This record gives sequence, structure tokens and C-alpha cells, in this order.
Amino acid sequence: MTAPPTHLRVEHFDERLGVSVQAPRLSWRLPSDAAVQVAYQVRAGSWDSGRVESDQSRLVPYAGPAARSEDRVEWAVKVWTDVGESTWSTPSWWEMGLLRADDWIAEWICPPAEGALSPQDVWQLRGSCVLAPQVGRARLHVTAQGIYEFFINGYRVGDRELTPGFTSYSTILQVQTYDVTEMLLPGENALGAVVSGGWLKWAPINQRAPVALLAQLHVYDRDGTRIRIGTGPAWRCARGAIRAANLQEGQITDFNEETPGWSAPGTDMTHWRPAEARALDFTRLTGSPAPPVRRVDELRPAAVNRLARDRLIVDLGQNINGWIRLTKLGAAGTTLTLTHGEALDPDGDVTIHHLAGADGKHHRPFQQDVVTSADDPDAVFEPRHTTHGFRYVRIEGDVDGIGDDDVTGVVVHTDMRRTGWFLCNDERINRLHEAAVWSFRGNACDIPTDCPTRERAGWTGDWQIFVPAAAFLYDVAGFSAKWLRDLAADQRPDGVVWHSAPNPSLDHVHPPGSAGWGDAAVMVPWEIYRANGDRDLLEHQWASMTAWVDYAARSARTGRHPSRAATRPVPAPHEQFLWDTGFHWGEWLEPNGATEQARPVPVESMLTELRAADPGSIATAYLHHSAHLLAKIATILGRDDEAIRYQRLAARSRQAWQAEYLNADGTITPDTQASYVRALAFRLVPDELQPAAASRLVDLIRERDTHLNTGFLATPYLLPVLAEAGHLDVAHELLFQDTEPSWLTMIDRNATTVWEHWSGLDAQGRPDAPAGVGSLNHYSKGAVISFLHRYTAGIQILDESPAYRRFRVAPRPGPGLEWVRAAHDSPYGRIEVAWQLEDDEFTLEVTVPPGTTADVTLPDEQTAEARPGTTRYRCRPPWTHDRPHTTVTEPV
Repeated sequence: MTAPPTHLRVEHFDERLGVSVQAPRLSWRLPSDAAVQVAYQVRAGSWDSGRVESDQSRLVPYAGPAARSEDRVEWAVKVWTDVGESTWSTPSWWEMGLLRADDWIAEWICPPAEGALSPQDVWQLRGSCVLAPQVGRARLHVTAQGIYEFFINGYRVGDRELTPGFTSYSTILQVQTYDVTEMLLPGENALGAVVSGGWLKWAPINQRAPVALLAQLHVYDRDGTRIRIGTGPAWRCARGAIRAANLQEGQITDFNEETPGWSAPGTDMTHWRPAEARALDFTRLTGSPAPPVRRVDELRPAAVNRLARDRLIVDLGQNINGWIRLTKLGAAGTTLTLTHGEALDPDGDVTIHHLAGADGKHHRPFQQDVVTSADDPDAVFEPRHTTHGFRYVRIEGDVDGIGDDDVTGVVVHTDMRRTGWFLCNDERINRLHEAAVWSFRGNACDIPTDCPTRERAGWTGDWQIFVPAAAFLYDVAGFSAKWLRDLAADQRPDGVVWHSAPNPSLDHVHPPGSAGWGDAAVMVPWEIYRANGDRDLLEHQWASMTAWVDYAARSARTGRHPSRAATRPVPAPHEQFLWDTGFHWGEWLEPNGATEQARPVPVESMLTELRAADPGSIATAYLHHSAHLLAKIATILGRDDEAIRYQRLAARSRQAWQAEYLNADGTITPDTQASYVRALAFRLVPDELQPAAASRLVDLIRERDTHLNTGFLATPYLLPVLAEAGHLDVAHELLFQDTEPSWLTMIDRNATTVWEHWSGLDAQGRPDAPAGVGSLNHYSKGAVISFLHRYTAGIQILDESPAYRRFRVAPRPGPGLEWVRAAHDSPYGRIEVAWQLEDDEFTLEVTVPPGTTADVTLPDEQTAEARPGTTRYRCRPPWTHDRPHTTVTEPV
């Protein structure tokens, strides 16, 4: 017998409480000394698969008896591999949630309508139950319209934050399940919750929806007898210490308004008012495929500076999403105001005026918490009903007693498993990589947001751009599946995808359906499939993907841009595949100058140009690209007729783009860096013209004194396109460019996250971007780190072998880089790459996980196949080919 399989997973979790999928998929990793699985056997509850001849160890569907609500299933697996039969794995488990609407006896409850003063109101709701002495197990199922924290007998339940999360509330509402067995007492038990508006009241589309709570406690005796206790009219409500909460404006807490022990047994509820039962929908209740939001890290202040007698400035040294925990609140009646920001003004004070939505624009507080102390020296302020994007905090009031040890930065985001790392000899490149990681962490709070400050919306274009880098850094499979579920739920019947998912607005001043943004409906599922091999995700999103591409194709067929119609009254035949109508964000935030002296163009000027511009070059390119991907996806799903249909659409839209924008000499209209990058990335240019197109791209870069001039959509493809076209030297020059616009400008100006605009901070560290695009935490430009993963380190997924079952290692060394180390925890195990260049010798070590194979290409273009284990390769790099050399391969 060999060692057992490890890393057992249910769906995208190690263990799972509250599963809502009837046939969850099971995964495991092979023993470390195995190269190939030939068969497996799964035992799950009463089901035994028997020996199954298969090499599949990823997302294998459970095929046993249908589980019922709250069933707990223990499972284990053993495998047969090239080294023999394994022992059984250590058992794992999953437990079902409530699967049917009629499993609920609880009623939705709301604060009294006449007591609701504003959307920022926060309420405490309380009920109780009496239990027998013997409790076998207990499960709490709870959700809310808004944000809830649940308490039993005075203690907070679980460690999840901002539950139940941001979804398309009208169709999807997530339920959390908790094991509360150890929290219950014989006799009276107090059940309580704090409920605020959260994302529900943050999104204008939900303003009329009531804040509400739904909770149901199931208690099993030792003999298995179950009793159910749920929210209902017997519950009562009152205001508490949290007086107001808003995700952007902040939280107001007055500890003098607290009812001591309000969630503990024996509390006097004489003055509490009855809660109101409401008939709200149960059919939208479901579990989440994503990990929960948690407090995942804590930071101590890098500096605390006293600006005045009543004012402290706290610098965490890192831009984060989360909040401050304050442990010294002063004497009873002391009021402290905490204002959170990303930058300082010339006086060293926190500034928020560069962020649209700040108090100067809307005359409301912005990222501002207020706390008033009571007579309790042990009180702790931690505002869990809001989040902020910040590095700096201004604390105003009686701050004399507050020291460094009294302030903690709490990092809050979706608790995803880290899977990717990169390190090299150049410290600035390492800092750039870390800034991109922190930018993603700051914008992965239940949904992939654009920024954690001004908008905090799930902009589709942002996630489409960054998801390949994110999928290397973290396990974002469940996180993305949740987001895509909401994107599809909000998608219009005509296939239009809103700019953000979930869609927060009743309407948008800029009509939805933008190319490159709506294409996230196709491109994100494809990237998750490549990284994780989740075929079912493609199936689930198929209707959404096809609806979007069909909308784009219909728009091309039925509309013409006014300027084209004026110059060509009779449409050319190719125009039926030319998409040139509608509003498109286009090459958003394209730099307007090569140096820092060129002043940024105001946002309104950019939007005016976009509204008038002919979007055909960009929109048609994305129509081709998404149709091309959809044809590949259809083939994977066995939809052969639809694969042919979308292949034809991809070919004809490519021909239309070529007829309209490609010249015979390989030049492109419009003659911009972004046009060439996109055309080469999407293979719109015929093979024979690609060298000429790439040469013109290099010319445009040199005309900018070796600076990029790409905007939102093209920047992630810029360096890879140059590398693939034989201009790796130019790619590295752009990577190491340190004058504006460039990535290292941000780093040299002490950025700890990636900026929205290239001119985010000036040389003195003061906000310098146009109003409305001044966020200092936007991960989109950080997508450049995918170049570090895929080209500098050389770890590449192959489309035909998702989840790194077979992958490529092809490092591309460049000037200034002497060594590189990278690792990725793939679904099959850890991939490691380490190379160094010393004395004109290139040494590469590659670690391949069990059950996978790597195609290795060295800088001298020699190739090899790497099997599981670690192998070392040595060669002389291309620039030493005038000297004798050999390629050496050896196992490690």
C-alpha cells in the first residue's frame, strides 16, 4: 500500500457546513510519489463508488443517495496509481443546509415601520427559547436583508463579517449555517442579532426593500429528536449602541445607549417593541459557493503623529480595506471621530477630497466613524457594520491617552486560500507585485470591486482584466462563481450586461452594454475554467455567455455609427459584423502625455469624447474575441452545432475588423498603442502582417520616449504581446520605466496599492489625478504582474489542459533580473520555478506536482518534458551563443 490521497475538498472548500448543492463535487490530491492515477474509490455515507477506472481527481460528482436538509456525510477516498494502491485517506465531511423553502418555519421579521428613521438605522432584535439539558447537536441557519451579526447567550456566533453578503437581492439571498452546539444552555437561551442596511441600503436599486432578519435554530436531542425555533412576531427589537451605519459613510456608536446583556438570558425587555413579521420571498434562499468575508489580518501602526492637541494621524504603512480597532476610548462621554483616507495633504493631515463621494461633493460624512464612550474602561470600538479603504486615520477629540498599542488596523476581505507567490532580485519589482496583491485584497470584499472607497462596485471590466492574475495568486473559483451568478441574475432579457455585478442602480447615466465590460460574462468563466478545470461553471453560465454575444452580434447587424453612415450611405457587406453603436468605456484612462508635466485630462472631457467616438475598432475586436472563446467553450460542452455557429461569427467579425481597420502594410486605424496591442492579443492580424504590426507598436512606444500609452483594456496585454512578438527587450524596458506614466512611478512614490490613474500621486506624494478617478487602490493596472508569473517566471496554463494538468514552463530572463522564484498551488499540487543567471550560465529548477506534466522551454530554445518531482536544467542564454554550450538536465 502507498500513502493516501490528501487535500480532500468539497466543491471549493476543505470542509463545508450548509451545502446547498444536491450532488457536491469531490476533489483530492495524489500521493506525493505518484505520477498518474489509474482508478479511485470513494466512500461517502452509505454510498461506495467501487473501483472507478479514471484519472480524474478533480471535481468528481458525488453519485450517492440524494442528501436531505442537514444530512452530514463523511467521506474518504483511495486511489490506484503508477506506484500502486493507496491506503484510505483521512476522512473528511460535508453537511447540507436547508434545501427547500418549506424547511423554514421561521418568519421574516423587521423593525417597526414607524420606528425606521433613516436607511442608516441599526437595530437589535431578540428572541428566546427554553431547551432541555441534553443537546446532541445544534445548527443555526440565518440570513438578512442588510448586514447581520448574530448572538447566542451574549456571545457572537461565528467569525464571518458583512453577512449574508452582496448579491442580486431580488433573486439570490445567501444563508449561513453555523454549528452552535457548544453555545446553548439548559433552560432559557437568548437569541439576538444586530442588523443594519449594509449593501442593501447602499445600492439605490434596493432603497425600498426593508431591512429584515430570518433565523432558524435546529436543536437535536441525543436520540436525534429535533426541535425548531425561528424568528417571528414573538421577537422584539430596540435601538442599541450602534446608532447608524453605512458602508461608505461609516458607523456611529454611542456606548451610553447600550443595553447591558441585551443578548444574554434574563434581560429586561419591558421597553423593547414587537418586531413586525413580513411576507418576504423564501425561494431565493441559497448557500454561497464563495468563502466568507473575515478579519484576515491585523496591522500595527507604522507611525502615530500628533498634529494638534486634539488630533492624531495614524499611518498603518499599508493601504487596506477594513477598519480600526480602538481600545482606549477615554472617560465617559468622550467622543472620538475617525476619518479614513489613502493620502495626506501638504500639512500631513488626512485628505479625502481626491475621492469622488467625499464630503465636499455630497455634504455627508465619508469613511468617518464616530464613537462616544461610556463608563467602561474595557470597552473596545470595532465598527463591523462598515468598511473603509485607507492607509491613514485621523482621530479627533480627547486623544491624550491614545498610544500606538491602542490602535490596530483590521484587514477585512473574502477569506480566499493563497495560491501564488513571486520574488526576484529587484526590490522595486517585488514591491510592485506586493502592491498588486494588496490591491486585490482590498477589492475582494465579497465581490471583486473597483475600489474600496469611492464606488466599491463590482465593475465587470475590472474583474475581466485582473482575473488571470488573481487566479494565480488566490483560489478565486468559488469567489468568481458567486459573482457570475449575480451577473447572470441581473443580466437584461436582451442579453445586456450591466457595468457592475450585482447591479446597484435602477439605471445608469451611461447605458450598459459596454464592450470589454460586458465581455466579462464570457472571459471570466473561461479564465476560471482554465485555472480550475470547472466545466460545470461553463455549463451554468452558458445562457448568460450566449445572451451577451448574441446581443453584441445583433447590435452589429442592426446599427451603424452616424459618422460611418454619413460617409458611406450604402453599408458595405462586412458591416453587418461591425459593432459600432452604443456607449462603450473604450480605452478608459488612456494617458495623454509621456511625462509627468502633461496635465491629466478631466473626466468629463474623457466622457464627452467617448460619447462621440466611433467604438467600432474596440467593440468589434471584443465581439470576435468572445465569439472565439464561446466556440471553444461550446466544443468543451459538446455543443457542436453552436460551436460551428460561433466559429463563423468569430471569423466574420474578424474579417469585418480587418476590412475596416487593417491596412495592407500591417498598420492599423486608429494608429494607437492600444489598437496594436488588442489586435495582436486577439489575433486579429494575419500571421504574415504580425511582424509589421508589432514593429509599429514598438515605434509608437519609442515615440513616447519608451512609455506606454495604453488605457484600461489594453494595458494587461501590452507586455505579453511584446514578448510574444519578439520584442521582449521593449517589454522589460516598459516594466522598469520609472517616469510617468509607469508602474514603477507608483512604487517610487511609495504606493502600497495600485492606482486608478497613472498620476495618482505627484512627486511630493499629494493626490494629483483628475477628480473622479483618483482612487489609490484600483487593481486593474496591477494585472501587469501576470507577466511576471507567465513570462518572467514562465508558469503558463495550456488551454487544452485546464487546471495545470499539463502546463508550460518557459522563463524569459531580461536585463536587471538575476534570479526569480515563483510558486503556484495548482489544483493538483504546488508548482515551483526558480532560476538564476550567473557567469553566463542559466540554471532552472522546476517542481512538478503528482498527476501532472510540464513542457519546459529554456532560454536557448531547448525543450524537455518534466515529470512529477524536481528537475534542474542548465544552459547558456541566447546572448552567449557564440560560445560552445550544452543543455544539462538532472533530477533533484
